[in-house]
Amino acid sequence: MALFDFLKNKEKKEVLDKGLEKTKSNLLDKIARVVVGKSAVDEDVLDDLEDVLITSDVGVDTTIEIIRRIEERVRREKYLGTAELNRMLCEEIEALLAENDHSLATGDVGRSEAGEPYVVLVVGVNGVGKTTTIGKLAQKLKNEGHSVVLGAADTFRAAAIEQLSVWAERIGVPLVKQQMGSDPASVAYDTLSSAKASGADVVLIDTAGRLHNKVGLMNELTKIKNVMKKIVPSAPHEILLVLDGSTGQNAFEQAKQFVKATNITGLVITKLDGTAKGGVVIGISHQLNVPVRYIGVGEGIDDLQAFDKKSFVESLFISK
Repeated sequence: MALFDFLKNKEKKEVLDKGLEKTKSNLLDKIARVVVGKSAVDEDVLDDLEDVLITSDVGVDTTIEIIRRIEERVRREKYLGTAELNRMLCEEIEALLAENDHSLATGDVGRSEAGEPYVVLVVGVNGVGKTTTIGKLAQKLKNEGHSVVLGAADTFRAAAIEQLSVWAERIGVPLVKQQMGSDPASVAYDTLSSAKASGADVVLIDTAGRLHNKVGLMNELTKIKNVMKKIVPSAPHEILLVLDGSTGQNAFEQAKQFVKATNITGLVITKLDGTAKGGVVIGISHQLNVPVRYIGVGEGIDDLQAFDKKSFVESLFISK
């Protein structure tokens, strides 16, 4: 079993490294140019490093905080070269991410303390990979031994219901749905009723991907949450926001709007394998004080990975 776990973890790390390859190459090349010919981290190096992080979509506020921490380290520690600077970046960014690592991760869920289903509401604008993420997450939870029920509460788009139906059939999990245009809260109510009756462990509910009206979004999500509480009083246990990592700072702007509209408890950052903008993961989590739960590093059904801070920053900053 120990050997199996080792090989599984090794394969997972290889997928992560491959998925973050574009971002890593971008960062390491820029950092190498910053320190070339330098014997110590001086003010010029830190200024250039600040530019590197900002242009890598880490975000201005987060970059300033990272540079401040590096400056403090430099005052105390002797600079040993590029590898040492990368090590300091790893340690400080990991610490930064750890500060937002609160509440339970859905990858660890079972049934709630009351013996009721663990309910996850999934939000995000159209096109970010929200429905696909739900399918992959359902597969992951099922593989971990959980019984899962899906709810198609994105009734605004017929395609969303159809897409989730395909995922449910592919994975072999039940789906609760209604016709296009139905009341999303009604779908959520039926989903939780079905899940509770069948003794399911986890409920994943898709929601409409609209953000044109913050007040409208807030009202719709509030209605869904209130209806769900009639079946499971503690629901929802998680509200996951799915963001497209390839859009960089646009993803951050979307995240800010959703955080204003509802109580986001975790982030899922998708499509990191096709972009050099993976630094956005760091900035979004830090500036919004919301932990990253999962990242998408490939198109395969198993390429949605539970977010591991240490592995993530090492994949970005440590040369093989």
